[in-house]
Amino acid sequence: MYFPQNAGPQQLSQIVNKLLNNEEKLPYAFYISDHELLVPLGSYLEKHKVSVEKVLSIVYQPQAVFRIRPVNRCSATIAGHTEAVLSVAFSPDGRQLASGSGDTTVRLWDLNTQTPMFKCTGHKNWVLCIAWSADGKHLVSGSKAGELQCWDPQTGKPSGNPLSGHKKWITGISWEPVHLNAPCRRFVSASKDGDARIWDVSLRKCVICLSGHTLAVTCVKWGGDGVIYTGSQDCTIKVWETTQGKLIRELKGHGHWVNSLALSTEYALRTGAFDHTGKQYSSPEEMKKAALERYNKIKGNAPERLVSGSDDFTMFLWEPAVSKQPKTRMTGHQQLVNHVYFSPDGQWVASASFDKSIKLWNGTTGKFVAVFRGHVGPVYQISWSADSRLLLSGSKDSTLKVWDIRTQKLKQDLPGHADEVFAVDWSPDGEKVASGGKDRVLKLWMG
Repeated sequence: MYFPQNAGPQQLSQIVNKLLNNEEKLPYAFYISDHELLVPLGSYLEKHKVSVEKVLSIVYQPQAVFRIRPVNRCSATIAGHTEAVLSVAFSPDGRQLASGSGDTTVRLWDLNTQTPMFKCTGHKNWVLCIAWSADGKHLVSGSKAGELQCWDPQTGKPSGNPLSGHKKWITGISWEPVHLNAPCRRFVSASKDGDARIWDVSLRKCVICLSGHTLAVTCVKWGGDGVIYTGSQDCTIKVWETTQGKLIRELKGHGHWVNSLALSTEYALRTGAFDHTGKQYSSPEEMKKAALERYNKIKGNAPERLVSGSDDFTMFLWEPAVSKQPKTRMTGHQQLVNHVYFSPDGQWVASASFDKSIKLWNGTTGKFVAVFRGHVGPVYQISWSADSRLLLSGSKDSTLKVWDIRTQKLKQDLPGHADEVFAVDWSPDGEKVASGGKDRVLKLWMG
């Protein structure tokens, strides 16, 4: 948005005030060169001695209509697991919670009573990762023994025998988006054996094996355009089509292992048709239609963006559908980047690193925006609130922290765990946060 070249501070203020008091229900945030305008425009211009002779570009971006309260207290500490909790994940509608642990079990928890609901047994080794299908009908877990198991979240019982095929442990699981296929049937798993495999839960077998990486596959994402992205210790990211498993392109640039991948549409893919209104759907067709609308709204007219974090301390921002060259290289971390995550609206990227910091980047340009310091140990995992205004982090220092994106400061410090926090998740409905770690307990946090 451009303002008249000869406008004085007063006239500029009037224009911005008009926009701020617009009749639309949608709130807007205004940015001047990546910094949010938190004071009247006139004061900003005076303070920063901005010449009113220049053309000043002010970007305005829509904010979520609903607001999520920051979590500030631990509402429940639930024991049950007998080894470290390695992964936690809320269901797409935010009504159920699952956790995977080193004790070889997956557990489902009742969020109303904050008590254990089902103990899912069957794995022979540590449960390293879990993933819900976007329609909420299935939960899949992957173990250190390389086997996968599908569970029925309503009963806690396994649906069928374990799915075997991988020779080494499972590093990641990602479901086919519900707007491409409803009800959800297919998911992809990544393994240390260098392959990714596409499974069909109805057929209970592997339908396609994606092989081509020369070292372990560390992360996998099933994109909204129907392609699969795999990141590997061979320093490459590969893009696959999903009908025959052909390699479409290879994204090269990293100088060390790729640890984490994130998609700009990830939140819409994860939650499918479910949003903050809590609407339920009567048929898969209805769900597919609603999910497609949500996906298109978040994606907009731009291509899906991918961000990769690596052991080489850097990140790359890609637009894989457009080019195999990265859009930008994001540098600044002093140690390996452990986890990257796009905000639900795709506007920001957050990165967690072993250098004890979390960095915030512009999700479209990849430009550095802010650094959040406060943890005194490596940061393992991060999670966004559904309105993209708050960021949660879990660390080796046994604390969780909530950061405010607007003020770029610490909003809440959440001590309570007795040891390292390995896994954190913020429920899609925004009400709760779950965390788990080395102290074997699951904690629920509320606002």
